[in-house]
Amino acid sequence: MGALDLSLSQSLLFSPSRSYSPSSTHRSVSFLPPGSKPRCLPPLRSMSSHDDNDTASKETKLWGGRFEESVTEKVEKFTESISFDKVLYKQDIMGSKAHATMLAHQGLITDTDRDSILQGLDEIERKIERDEFEWRTDREDVHMNIEAALTDLIGEPAKKLHTARSRNDQVATDFRLWCRDAIDTVIVKIKNLQTALVQLALKNEGLIVPGYTHLQRAQPVLLPHVLLTYVEQVLAFTKMRSLQHCYLICMLLWLVYGQLERDAGRYIDCRERLNFCPLGACALAGTGLPIDRFMTATALGFTEPMRNSIDAVSDRDFVLEFLYANSNTAIHLSRLGEEWVLWASEEFGFMTPSDSVSTGSSIMPQKKNPDPMELVRGKSARVIGDLVTVLTLCKGLPLAYNRDFQEDKEPMFDSTKTIMGMIDVSAEFAQNVTFNQERIKKSLPAGHLDATTLADYLVKKGMPFRSSHDVVGKLVGVCVSRGCELQNLSLEEMKKLSPVFEEDVFGFLGVENSVNKFSSYGSTGSNCVAEQLGYWVNKLKITST
Repeated sequence: MGALDLSLSQSLLFSPSRSYSPSSTHRSVSFLPPGSKPRCLPPLRSMSSHDDNDTASKETKLWGGRFEESVTEKVEKFTESISFDKVLYKQDIMGSKAHATMLAHQGLITDTDRDSILQGLDEIERKIERDEFEWRTDREDVHMNIEAALTDLIGEPAKKLHTARSRNDQVATDFRLWCRDAIDTVIVKIKNLQTALVQLALKNEGLIVPGYTHLQRAQPVLLPHVLLTYVEQVLAFTKMRSLQHCYLICMLLWLVYGQLERDAGRYIDCRERLNFCPLGACALAGTGLPIDRFMTATALGFTEPMRNSIDAVSDRDFVLEFLYANSNTAIHLSRLGEEWVLWASEEFGFMTPSDSVSTGSSIMPQKKNPDPMELVRGKSARVIGDLVTVLTLCKGLPLAYNRDFQEDKEPMFDSTKTIMGMIDVSAEFAQNVTFNQERIKKSLPAGHLDATTLADYLVKKGMPFRSSHDVVGKLVGVCVSRGCELQNLSLEEMKKLSPVFEEDVFGFLGVENSVNKFSSYGSTGSNCVAEQLGYWVNKLKITST
């Protein structure tokens, strides 16, 4: 998707009455048979953009044929969904255009009716995008609002549009189209965040930092695993800059990049599974009319129609998968936020956010808080809550469609809006932080980070690992009692615990030596990092910092 497409789902999410640029897929769809031209139609009737309570109260529901009483005001307000599902207007109009075109192709409506419907839908879409459309609560939802407005606009032809269609398959189609567009936008945002993190890494090339387990110092690490992209530049810079500078970057990148790539993969998988068309399933049993579901599926960019009509209207797996993908991404961003909040604290002092991504205190003049990442951490709870809401919603529903499904929209819209904001602000934060190299360097001696490398040294000399673990543990005890590092011990002191130690042992001690001893695939060693950088440079096509 291009830059224009980033506004697509956001406009639907945040301001449904505003227009957005459709994707290239949508622009390429024609709802007229090849070579045909719209017929000259009589002028459309006017559509009032003002509320008319008297008219609204007297209007018969489109489904009201068997009813003798009007619904009460409380029931109407309780059951309406137009207040939030109007964000689906673009998808609803697109689906109706494809449906009308198919009906005409199958001879179920005339070409003139089709052209009138398409023209009327275009006019309604323009009014919505100009914020001139009247959304009416008494018309319940986006589908009925658009269909009723179309009837007001073009008259009898509009009454034929719902042939071989139910709101059950209509909303399922609309929602799948919306989710598909939103997923495309989220994936672009994830790639933008990945790029920001890689660029941050490149600015801090080679800086060694302590790695943690149980929030206790463990080993010196590069964080290269995933955000490493600039292999050629990294290799060049490591020859010119200090080794310390080269390694922090990689530590940052390993944690975040792998997680984000998996997140993108989950969205891609979800998109592939949701891209099947429910339209034509009708209420649940299909129809006896000669429709062509493959035609509408193709026109709307779906892989093919859903095979089972009951499944088509009752399935909400795609909603749950999308919400789970959002939740998993939120968890990863929350962990990133937690780490950066800690690193920005006085106790760590590893990172300093710029003023542009920080806030202050109303009472303490000295405070500078990394609020964006705290809120990234906090908003993850909201995204996870949206998933739990829909999981609970679906757990006890019988086949096929149930009105409960109305309640899947707001959690989805909220979750997607929130995750997009979390991704965007994380990228913004990454572009506006600096790492305090001297502070980090001074912190490295604490914690005996090279102990595991020393144990590996003894293994290479032929000692069983459990024995080497014991020997090095005793040496660490000596260092703790003396307040020194392993590299400060003499060879003679080491030999008292094992005659295996030789002069070459000092090439394994100290964080710089230790880091460069890692050589297994995917590890923190510089050669492994270089391979991963090469992969990400090619994948993300990053050409500059």
